[in-house]
Amino acid sequence: MKVVELLEAEQALVDVGGVRKEVDVSLVDGVAEGDYVILHVGFAINRLDETEAQRTLAMLREMGVEPGAAA
Repeated sequence: MKVVELLEAEQALVDVGGVRKEVDVSLVDGVAEGDYVILHVGFAINRLDETEAQRTLAMLREMGVEPGAAA
């Protein structure tokens, strides 16, 4: 999911496929707006560069999973 806005208290607003969600980013150092993160149960657990994020999203779509549908 792409970080679209940093919020207070180590929270961020993220988006994938038009689905937006507030998540905790306290487990990942240096998260900034425009970064891509992997989420698990409402927590960002890893940061990806844009190329890797786009490759991952494409792979999920190929598997029939629409990113954001279960966000």
